[in-house]
Amino acid sequence: MKNRVWIFDTTLRDGEQSPGCSMNVPEKLRMAAKLVELGVDILEAGFPIASEGDFQAVDAVSREFPWVQVAALARSMKLDVERAARSLEKAKRPRIHTFLATSDIHLKHKLKKSRQEVLDAAVSAVELARSYVDDVEFSAEDGARTDPDYLEQVSKAVVAAGARTVNIPDTVGYSTPDEYGELIGRIVKALGDTAVVSVHCHDDLGLAVANSLAAVKAGARQIECTINGIGERAGNCSLEEVVMVMKTRHDRYPYNTGIHAEHLYPASQMLSSIISFGPQPNKAIVGKNAFAHEAGIHQDGFLKEPTTYEIINPKSVGVPESRLVLGKHSGRHALKNRCEDLGFHLSAAELDVVYNEMTALADNKKGLMDDEIAAMALRSQQAVAVGD
Repeated sequence: MKNRVWIFDTTLRDGEQSPGCSMNVPEKLRMAAKLVELGVDILEAGFPIASEGDFQAVDAVSREFPWVQVAALARSMKLDVERAARSLEKAKRPRIHTFLATSDIHLKHKLKKSRQEVLDAAVSAVELARSYVDDVEFSAEDGARTDPDYLEQVSKAVVAAGARTVNIPDTVGYSTPDEYGELIGRIVKALGDTAVVSVHCHDDLGLAVANSLAAVKAGARQIECTINGIGERAGNCSLEEVVMVMKTRHDRYPYNTGIHAEHLYPASQMLSSIISFGPQPNKAIVGKNAFAHEAGIHQDGFLKEPTTYEIINPKSVGVPESRLVLGKHSGRHALKNRCEDLGFHLSAAELDVVYNEMTALADNKKGLMDDEIAAMALRSQQAVAVGD
């Protein structure tokens, strides 16, 4: 099990916190069902103290999926921990996830507390959480910008108090892979086999996936992530990306998860249908263009052998098929293939007529529809017949 990486999904909690992503209880239940089907290890269902809706969502997910490990978030405060515990009363495998900021920036400007006060509060929260559940996770908020000596002190203290998992978030997406890997490696070494080290990376510099992978190489064995990478500001580590890196480049990242990859695209589509937006078209793995080809050179290679331009079989992540987009960059091979799909078997002369008309039209359009291609093919057959 040393190469097993646990996937902690926070789509329903951190993901939902981002603008346009709020979900009600029925929507969270729908999304939770898809996440369970996907095979996430821990499902963080909400922040119970935040609202009655979040409390009900955690309770509902716990009741609906009794075999799933359900987590509820709580600040390192008595009321938060108690509220989280009540929301998890029906869970068979509950986890209380408590957190407190540890960086000097947060201590000075947000908490206005000393390091000792924060350390004491963290320990007290973990001890209280352990009085309710066996599985407690502690997150050192803004851990990536925390003094490493102090971070190690806090990590050891919360484990001694009963935490099974210690999460070191890059809360503001500031860290770089080499820097973050070094920090995580230090905490892994300090804790040994007494706790799982987890990571929760934000994407403010576009490095959330890279940082998470660097952390895994350094010994972290839990990744906190979201579908479509949704989350605060620029979002979280993208679940589909980090999982498929480990699957596709197993030679470089020889780690295993329990994710059923064929459900990645359906999960992405369901989330998009629930919230107010979907992933950008060029989003890796689940974007509309992730398996689309327009350039003629690419289309020709793909039609001869898909692996020339696709490193992932689209069906392996639940995408029905690749798409050849016909536009001004497309070549005759893809055009001939599309015409045949539409029922037109063109001669070389007819194909030339269609190709010339297509490129002329495509100069002023962003892709051509099948009915336009069919009309061109019909006209080309008529034109060549008249010419003969």
